[in-house]
Amino acid sequence: MKRLFALLTAALLLTGCGYNDFQRLDEQSKAAWSEVLNQYQRRADLVPNIVATVKGEASFEQDTLTKVIEARAKATSIQVTPATLNDPAAFAKFQAAQGELSGALSRLMVVAERYPTLQANQGFRDLRVTLEGTENRITVARNRYIQTVQEYNVLARSFPTNLTAMAFSYAPKPVFSVQNEAQITTPPAVDFSASKP
Repeated sequence: MKRLFALLTAALLLTGCGYNDFQRLDEQSKAAWSEVLNQYQRRADLVPNIVATVKGEASFEQDTLTKVIEARAKATSIQVTPATLNDPAAFAKFQAAQGELSGALSRLMVVAERYPTLQANQGFRDLRVTLEGTENRITVARNRYIQTVQEYNVLARSFPTNLTAMAFSYAPKPVFSVQNEAQITTPPAVDFSASKP
């Protein structure tokens, strides 16, 4: 009878410890991260085509193109492994490189608007639409990753599953952050005097 009671107690303790939940959420976060990487790679693959199309515009600013090419090279040179998910410094470095590429591509698109012949180029318009779609896919993939990491981190910090996290060294995972958080939380300055006739 004591043995049966001990087995039942052990079974109840193990089901409430969250070990299987940690395994499930860890796998979900890895799968979500793989989708983020997939979309970043899709974007990186578009860059050479965009640059080649824009180069056809003879007067286009070479500095802008150079920054895009350099940002792509930097973003694709960072080796990402499953360990990156658990290394806040490596994760931040990867995030910074991807943010740099996003910024360079945004500047390229803004500058490209000044070139009517480029805007009339069907190939460029198609690439621009594909890039916008890819940026949307990146946002969706990042949101899924953020959600799975949030679930994992809540499990790692909640009682009694935090005891399991400590016993098996399940540290909270780093999350995506906004590099210029202070800048985007500051309201923009609006000056209507410049628009007066």
